[in-house]
Amino acid sequence: MRLFLLTALTMVAFAANSVLNRMAIVDGGMDAVLFAVVRLGAGAAILAAILLLQRKSFDLNFLKRPAGLISLLVYLFGFSLAYQVLPSGVGALLLFGMVQITMFLAAVMGGEAIPAKRWFGTGLAFLGLCWMLWPQPGAETPVFAMASMLIAGVGWGIYSLIGRDATDPVQATAMNFILAAPFGLLLLFILPADVGAYSGSGLLLAILSGAVTSGLGYTLWYAVV
Repeated sequence: MRLFLLTALTMVAFAANSVLNRMAIVDGGMDAVLFAVVRLGAGAAILAAILLLQRKSFDLNFLKRPAGLISLLVYLFGFSLAYQVLPSGVGALLLFGMVQITMFLAAVMGGEAIPAKRWFGTGLAFLGLCWMLWPQPGAETPVFAMASMLIAGVGWGIYSLIGRDATDPVQATAMNFILAAPFGLLLLFILPADVGAYSGSGLLLAILSGAVTSGLGYTLWYAVV
């Protein structure tokens, strides 16, 4: 029951990220890349504060965790770029489906014994992705947005796989966010972004997404996996 409740709470947090991201970018007029940077910075700040309160150490050697940093950045920026166009529900379904498929393929390639219900669940996720990605007559398919979300799903899937080996979910998540933050800031000047496109509500939503539904949500997710 405890595992179920933690998983449900984590899923709610990640679903909320979709809503917050979409609201900030579409309703708040915030640049997608800038949203991702603020979200990452807010997550890093709250997690650093938690480490200080718990008197845990800071391991600032990013060479020890390159896969975690890269996959986190891929997820965050792909996620935000996709929500320039995609509705919240569609984006969340694409993301969760791709995460499931990524983790399933990793299990198959790793020689794990896959139970029948997991084959069934992954099959449903794959069919769902095919249905959502199938071109509809007379409808414009947002190829870039969908591709961005699928790539974000791969990033989150890899990040989740790495998280299975974390002995301290709080510290592992914190260091990933803290070490990824400078690289995220660098991407603000590399990717096409309008740093002047923001609003008070957009910034508030980005901070909420980073500090609560991302930083704390990822900590819960690491504990679950």
